[in-house]
Amino acid sequence: MNEEERYLFDLRGYLVIPELLSTGELAELNRLMDMRGLPAPEEDTQSARFGGFLEWGQIYCDLLDHPRIMPYLKTILGDGFRLDHYYGIYMRAGTEQLRLHGGNTPYDPPEYYHFRNGQMHNGLTVVAWNLTSTGPTLGGFCAAPGSHKANYPCPDSIRAAHTAHEAIIVPDAPAGSAVIFTEALTHGTAAWTADHQRRSLLFKYSPGQQSWSAKYVQPPKNIRLTTRQNLLFEKPYFNARPSLFEEDD
Repeated sequence: MNEEERYLFDLRGYLVIPELLSTGELAELNRLMDMRGLPAPEEDTQSARFGGFLEWGQIYCDLLDHPRIMPYLKTILGDGFRLDHYYGIYMRAGTEQLRLHGGNTPYDPPEYYHFRNGQMHNGLTVVAWNLTSTGPTLGGFCAAPGSHKANYPCPDSIRAAHTAHEAIIVPDAPAGSAVIFTEALTHGTAAWTADHQRRSLLFKYSPGQQSWSAKYVQPPKNIRLTTRQNLLFEKPYFNARPSLFEEDD
């Protein structure tokens, strides 16, 4: 995570990392998703989610600790972070927006952004992999940049206006990119208007001692994970937690 990226994440609460996945990787991820025969997404946001995709193949599991993403997560969360939960989002033209939620104020203990001794400290943090493009003319992830440090609650007028308000942006995030953001950021989803489906895979990580979910996520039973990938499924604790960066296999 270079100087500019650290500055932008601290300033905005999110980063778009382009060109993480090759054309071949995107094609394979989408092919395996097509093979699942998921029901078509509808207009409501609840129908736009799916889970269990780590069971679909090694290529999905390798996103858990993708070598280009791990250095970002180490800077944002410190060593020893864990996978808290995960799910996918798919949308079709007409799928509704998801309300704005999150924000620094009022304070939510598992979703925070602090800065101490020259280092950022984050609670629940999301890596959203884009298998198709999202953006201001398409829909998808939206946020109020800087709201992870806001001292006042997000006004109801901004929540109601959603992406029509100047405070809310929908960043360009092409297929093959990932959006990394802190859940302390006020964020949501812009209504989907594109002809193609939105396909995003959301991995939500927590500091090693913390769990947002009462149910600890389990590793896939049909995939042989690496040592480091298995460590991401450790239950929350702090003392003597193994490093994720000592040795890769």
